[in-house]
Amino acid sequence: MTSAQPAGPKSLSSDEASATQDALGAEYAALWVYRLVSAFLPDDYDAAVQEGANAHRARRDATELLLSGAGQTPRSGEPAYIPPQPVTDQASAIAVLVVAETDVTVAWRAVLERTDDKTLRATALGGLTDAAVRATRWRLAGGQTPAAPPLPGAPA
Repeated sequence: MTSAQPAGPKSLSSDEASATQDALGAEYAALWVYRLVSAFLPDDYDAAVQEGANAHRARRDATELLLSGAGQTPRSGEPAYIPPQPVTDQASAIAVLVVAETDVTVAWRAVLERTDDKTLRATALGGLTDAAVRATRWRLAGGQTPAAPPLPGAPA
């Protein structure tokens, strides 16, 4: 039995590899944040938290395969991350989710800006879009306005 590996670039330039490794790091961090906030959100957020964690886990795994398939060694995730602010309640949990999803959009946009490879661009666009949608949902849940930035992933 052979394992199916997603079709991706056979090699990456140093800029493509660096940006993709950074996007992988953002996926690891977002997954860690989803684990953290689950302790601070009421049960009615369980489905959204699980969906976000599953999405980041799947994208992390796919990105590791993409990097490996291009001859790169995927970087490992950190054992822990420092949130930009303490997470102590529902409001701060939602705020850190917005930051994590926004960081993911920035990372995947950086990949888009550094590659012409069709497959890598599709992967990056999917990562940016999915995280932007989740960030918008979390901004709405937290009462933040605007709920959606005009250009997700653009530097602030």
